[in-house]
Amino acid sequence: MKKIPFVTREKVQEIVKTYPTPFHLYDEKGIRENAKAVQEAFAWNPGFKEYFAVKATPNPCLINILHEYGCGCDCSSLTELMLSEAVGITGNEIMFSSNDTPAEEYEYAAKLGAIINLDDITHISFVEKILGKLPETMSCRYNPGGVFQMSNGIMDNPGDSKYGFTTEQMFEGYRILKEKGVKNFGIHAFLASNTVSNEYYPVLAKELFELAVKLEKETGADIKFINLSGGVGIPYTPDQEPNDIRAIGEGVRRVYEEVLIPAGMGDVAIFTEMGRFMMGPYGQLVTRAIHEKHTHKEYIGVDACAVNLMRPAMYGAYHHITVLGKEESACDHKYDVAGSLCENNDKFAIDRMLPEVEKGDYLVIHDTGAHGYAMGYNYNGKLKSAELLLKEDGSIELIRRAETPKDYFATLDCLPLYNKIKF
Repeated sequence: MKKIPFVTREKVQEIVKTYPTPFHLYDEKGIRENAKAVQEAFAWNPGFKEYFAVKATPNPCLINILHEYGCGCDCSSLTELMLSEAVGITGNEIMFSSNDTPAEEYEYAAKLGAIINLDDITHISFVEKILGKLPETMSCRYNPGGVFQMSNGIMDNPGDSKYGFTTEQMFEGYRILKEKGVKNFGIHAFLASNTVSNEYYPVLAKELFELAVKLEKETGADIKFINLSGGVGIPYTPDQEPNDIRAIGEGVRRVYEEVLIPAGMGDVAIFTEMGRFMMGPYGQLVTRAIHEKHTHKEYIGVDACAVNLMRPAMYGAYHHITVLGKEESACDHKYDVAGSLCENNDKFAIDRMLPEVEKGDYLVIHDTGAHGYAMGYNYNGKLKSAELLLKEDGSIELIRRAETPKDYFATLDCLPLYNKIKF
């Protein structure tokens, strides 16, 4: 699949007159089309709801776009709950899935009426002590252990994951919850990350549906929803084919009819939490080449760094790069594309074949719409960039301003030094 930027060199040259590089740019048209496709893919299930993983892209403007298509919020922290509340998303439109959770965060989730998804059996008594009484609706996160396999091999290793209840704990936990007054139950699981396969959700769904049938039969718990969580990935490399969300939805429907309907559970709602799939391809980091270096290797230095996109430095993750205006040129030059941090892993690409890059060229780093800006930090005193929205009419909207030195020093305002800094 050829990676094509959703912005041209001419458009970027226009944008930088107002907003200098680097910046994260999001494609409103693509976000809307994808959100609509997700809703259509699962329309066969009347209770379906996508809970967008706020951690992926915590920007209220983008969350509001998704909310127009019926999406709620999957939150994992106090500030994510606060952000959801601020945009008007509360109650059962929030799924609170956290781990090692402080008491005040459970309190806030309960205050908002969020669905609490427990990560561990010990959290049952912990939440009960905090709230005095358990909510009538609760969910538990399942971890079967071992490895998660599909027809094309091992996808991930849940047995090494810190999350979730064991199989035995699920049954014990549901009995305890039922005894303590919980009336409506959910099941949640995340067993593989960034799968580029239409098979993942149906295989996961079958495992969870079969578990749900056994849980309801053996514990008497009334299971209202099954949350397939995230894991539906995107093609970061050009040789990968993107997932077909309609084929995925149809695959889940077939398993639903095979397992749940014969068990008399045809009213169970399907939930998802697809942060990466919902937003990843519709964000790009735009940066400018400012240096070149000819030593043991050929380097292109850009004005972005790992502060703007941590995934390549942290995971060795591949992000495709396009040199704007040279889309059709031969990729006959080998470069490391590097940022300015005092860390040797601050590289967006290593030995990447690109067209000849000249100082002043604009580079688009693809698929940064999820876990891009959100994972930024301030090492070396670097400041996080702006976030911009490319509107459907071609206009640009600033949806988060760039940080300034004043933001960086703001938490030092209790010290005399703060008043000596010139802003």
